[in-house]
Formats: sequence, structure tokens, C-alpha cells
Amino acid sequence: MNLLPFVATGIGLGAVYALSGVGLVLLYRAAGTLNFAFGALGALAAHCTWTLIQLDAPTAPSWIAGIIVSALASFLYGRYVSARLVDRDRTVRAICTLGFALAILGALTTIWGPGLPRRLTLPTDNMFVIWLGLRLSYTRIAALLVAVLAVIGVGVLLTQTRTGLAMRALASNRVVSQTIGVRIRATDAIAWLISGMFAGVAGLLLGDLVVLNPLTLTFLVIPAMAAAIIGALRSMIGAFVGGMLCGMAEALLIGVPDLAEVRSAAPYVIAILAMAAIMRAPTMARE
Repeated sequence: MNLLPFVATGIGLGAVYALSGVGLVLLYRAAGTLNFAFGALGALAAHCTWTLIQLDAPTAPSWIAGIIVSALASFLYGRYVSARLVDRDRTVRAICTLGFALAILGALTTIWGPGLPRRLTLPTDNMFVIWLGLRLSYTRIAALLVAVLAVIGVGVLLTQTRTGLAMRALASNRVVSQTIGVRIRATDAIAWLISGMFAGVAGLLLGDLVVLNPLTLTFLVIPAMAAAIIGALRSMIGAFVGGMLCGMAEALLIGVPDLAEVRSAAPYVIAILAMAAIMRAPTMARE
């Protein structure tokens, strides 16, 4: 059984999942919210971009406009909805983002239909390199580079900027942070804005690499959650590695006929194994 052709697919999927996991971890660390609307925001960006391209708008500005739309929607939710829930339990805040996701999904389905065969395209889709016997399109390589740059960029943000310092303070103790003068709502809103940008990029890439479908893109949040969990909802590098593992496992299972139909369960299995290992590590340390 030759699974090598599916590795290229796994690299592309893994890069998207890794980018999504980093976006989720950033928001969770800064705002303490697990964002179930991440995939829906990506779907919003992808469909807005597709519409602009159909209206003969240039490709690059259309992609930028789509990312701006998802970032703006995420910012507005963080500034005017999530900010009012800052004192509520994290479970309540997470469930509210699920409502946000369903609202976006409903709007997408109403405007663009439930699932017509559409796909975003880039000139890089037809450009490729051969590496170790793999045919890697420039789009997949670009997706991987974007994911790597996201990890580096977030790392610099958290360690080298005042905003990052505020985010790390909130992740440590929100009450104390507010006492010492950290602007909680403004910092949360910035985290929502950046996470929305990541969601937009991930949605556009998935709309190019897989399919442009409201439901499919909305459920991007599932493997992204798995990637974030592998990173223990704190580690950017862990989320990146987790995303790559999830994408690679899902792609490789396509080449196994007996398991192809359950390939979408791969991220769950990997996340469960990671959680078991994380929970086991402190126990072993005490022993």
C-alpha cells in the first residue's frame, strides 16, 4: 500500500489545522475563551472572497478583504459580546461562541446556499516542486510557511510587546491583572482580532485545498480544537505539532480503504492520547 501520495495532502491539511490551533490557543490564553466560532469565521472569509472574485475583483485584494471581514466580525464579538461575559464561567463563554458560530452558519447557508460545489483557486495551485518523491504544490508550501510564521509571530507578540505582556498577565490571573491596571477589555478585543485573522487565513486555505462549503469550513474548528488540546491550550509549538499530526493522520487514512470513512475521527483519537499523556506526566513526576 503506497501512502506517499497522501503525505502532500497531509502537509496542507496539517498546516491549516496547525494555524487554527495556534489561533485558538492565543485567544484562550489571552481571553480565557474556547472559541467554537473559529471555523465559521473562516467560512465567512472564504465565501466573501469567493463572491468578490466572481465579481471580477483582483485575487489578492479579495483574499485580504475576506480576512478583514473575519477579523472584524471576531473583533466585534470580542468587544461587544464577549466583554459582557468576562465575569461568567468559561463554559458559559464557550457555549456563547457556539451560538455565534450557528448564527454565522445560518447566514452563510441563507446567502450562499447549503453546499454548492465551489472552490477557491490560486495561481500557486498549478505550481509545484518534487521533494523526496512528493509532489508539493506551492499552495501547500505556502500554507506550511504561514503556519510556521504564525507560531513565530505569536511568540514575538507574547514575549516582546506590551500587548503580549498584558495577554500573559491575563492568562496568569485576570483579577490581579485588572488590579494593576491591565486593560482587560481592550486586550481581549485585540486577541479576538488576531484570532479572527488566523481564522480567515485558515478558512481561505481550506477553501482552496479542500472545498468551499459552509458546513465543512465551520467544522474546521473540530481538528483545530484537537490541535489546541494537544498543546494543552497553552503551547503554540504544541498546537502546531498537534495540527500537523492531525492533518497527516487524516490524510493518510484516506489511503486505507477500511479506515477512510472514519478518518475524521483521527484528530479526536490523537487529542485523547495527548490528554492522557499530559495527565499522566504529573502523576509520574510525583511517583
